Amino acid sequence: MTCQIYGYVRVSTKDQNEDRQMIAMLEFPVPEKNIVIEKQSGKDFNRPRYRRLIRKMKKGDLLVIKSIDRLGRNYEEIIQQWRHLTKEKGIDIVVLDMALLDTREGKDLTGTLIADLVLQLLSYVAQTERENIRQRQKEGIQAAKRKGVQFGRPKIPVPDQFNELRQQWKNQEISSRQAASQLGVSHETFLRWCKRQA
Repeated sequence: MTCQIYGYVRVSTKDQNEDRQMIAMLEFPVPEKNIVIEKQSGKDFNRPRYRRLIRKMKKGDLLVIKSIDRLGRNYEEIIQQWRHLTKEKGIDIVVLDMALLDTREGKDLTGTLIADLVLQLLSYVAQTERENIRQRQKEGIQAAKRKGVQFGRPKIPVPDQFNELRQQWKNQEISSRQAASQLGVSHETFLRWCKRQA
């Protein structure tokens, strides 16, 4: 049976561009029909296209990815997934940005050890960087708040006629939707203001 070459391309959001990864796949070369593109976060492996691809792959097939973080972003899960693919399913993996992560080469004990060490190191670096980004964002938000920067949508000021319309609504003279319409706000906003006044 002929072994197949598959490529997995992942971007975190629909706005991100996968062109750089696609060019690398086609240059490898991976047949275009065997390239799977997924626009989803790499926080875990519950990605439908990835899972479908792995189910389809057979022993001896080759999975090509541009960089280790395209496979995933969680240190422990990447290592677990790598072992599942290479040891349990018998799939070879090539990481284009890291020549040492090519399971076709050095299948002896030393080659496996080196690949495992490099994989663990890269996975650790990827996760540490993600945690650092999260920490920097948190610190940036805290610093901005100390400077008085407001986050979220600005609060709508309560109009002067609110109390009068609220009273009419309480007296069942008008509906909450009618009151909201007269104030030019959403039904939910009117009810939220009423709740705050209660």
